[in-house]
Amino acid sequence: MTRTQYYTATTVDGFLADERNSLDWLFEVETEPGAEFERFIAGIGAMAMGATTYRWVLEHEKVVERPEEWRKYYGERPCWVFTHRTDLPVVPGADIRFVQGDVRPVYEEMVAAVRDGSDRSRGYGENVWLLGGGELVGQFADEGLLDEIILGVAPVTLGAGAPLLPRRIDGGRMRLTGVRQEGQFAYLTYEVGPPADARDGA
Repeated sequence: MTRTQYYTATTVDGFLADERNSLDWLFEVETEPGAEFERFIAGIGAMAMGATTYRWVLEHEKVVERPEEWRKYYGERPCWVFTHRTDLPVVPGADIRFVQGDVRPVYEEMVAAVRDGSDRSRGYGENVWLLGGGELVGQFADEGLLDEIILGVAPVTLGAGAPLLPRRIDGGRMRLTGVRQEGQFAYLTYEVGPPADARDGA
């Protein structure tokens, strides 16, 4: 069964990036090799991210000049990038698909991609990873398409910046299913249920 998962690092006060959309805060935290990430990525067959996240990966990891860095983290998994821009570069050799508009038809395309066998034949799983940002993930949550949130909470506060998930999700939709420590990070896993109108059969 395909699950749509929001796996991300966050500060204690709930920010993904600072006011300049920088993730420099994340690299100030001592961490152990990514065992938690390796467990997670093994189940992923497709990815989605917003344009700001994609630009950060391009600039920080220099993956256009060094496409092997993209493959090191993401393998051959297809990635859907939500953007209105037409000038974003494609990582050489990577399966990057630029899209815009409602998330539901894109979600259906991603699920079809991971279920058709081509990704599993490369040893990938069937889950969909939402890398961020928070607004994009919020759109998936609004449509009842978000199944799980996995947070790596770092011992950092920013006071302001890009919020983790700029939506109100009531306590009836979320259930804590896992807590673990890896280095200086606390990993919290939440199962996410459908919106209230879907639960009520509206």
